Amino acid sequence: MLSFLIRRCAYGVVVLWAVATLTFILLRVTPGGPFDRERRLPPRVLANIEAKYQLDQPWPTQYGLYLRGLLRGDLGPSYKYLNRSVNDVVRQTLPISAKLGLAALLFAVLVAFPLGIIAGYYRDTWLDRSSLLLTTLGFSVPNFILAAGLIWVFALQLAWLPAGGWGLPTNVLLPAITLGSAPAAYLAYLIRSSIVESMGEDFIQTARAKGLTERSVVLKHAALNSLNPVLTVMGPLLATLVTGSFVVEYVFAIPGMGRFFITAVTDRDYPTIMGVTLIYTGFVVVANLVVDLCYSLTDPRVRTN
Repeated sequence: MLSFLIRRCAYGVVVLWAVATLTFILLRVTPGGPFDRERRLPPRVLANIEAKYQLDQPWPTQYGLYLRGLLRGDLGPSYKYLNRSVNDVVRQTLPISAKLGLAALLFAVLVAFPLGIIAGYYRDTWLDRSSLLLTTLGFSVPNFILAAGLIWVFALQLAWLPAGGWGLPTNVLLPAITLGSAPAAYLAYLIRSSIVESMGEDFIQTARAKGLTERSVVLKHAALNSLNPVLTVMGPLLATLVTGSFVVEYVFAIPGMGRFFITAVTDRDYPTIMGVTLIYTGFVVVANLVVDLCYSLTDPRVRTN
């Protein structure tokens, strides 16, 4: 187990380095610069700004300075927000995105598991067809369309929930439902397919032959055996939700990391773009590591070498 953890941590470091390098190169080769404006700055002013942020140095020098900062945990200064570093922006926005992402994940799990289990057990019935219809809608409806519909119904027509903002518990509900709908549909489809496959296995017939109740057979045997496909996608899904949805945060005026990322892309704020990208990558690496460790808990046939 220890050698496995060391090996995976080493892989994670390599992945982070590769993502940092590719992001650095892509931002530099893209036409335009972070201080290009419709009204061009005077050459002397532009030269002073580039010298301040060391953009006047050759690319290898900039790359070396960037990696040196990463080793110290410094993501660099923000070009958009003066006198603020990327660390400050992340420190302020990541908890908001994480809270929204965890709420969306909770919604997705609470909806997906009952829906998938019922659809899988009652396959080819009206319950199954209704479930497939709901999952198809969850896949098909874009986030901004669903967000607009929820705002129109629950905020404007019924006046039950606020249309946007952050700070109150009620501010979490509509964006969490919007953000969690597509993951809920995807997880429900996976669980339904796994339940259908598990119900035809020999161990299900053995459990029934032992006299176990049908509820116990479905929940303790078929459903537990169906967790592995869910765990496989749970790592990247959790990382995506926790680091924030750009569209959802923008529509609901949530000051999360996703909204800052959109602004950073628009303004060519190199350090912020690279910092958010690295944080997302780090979440994916850690989440996948946790998922791999959970395999041995949910399926005794899986052993970590």
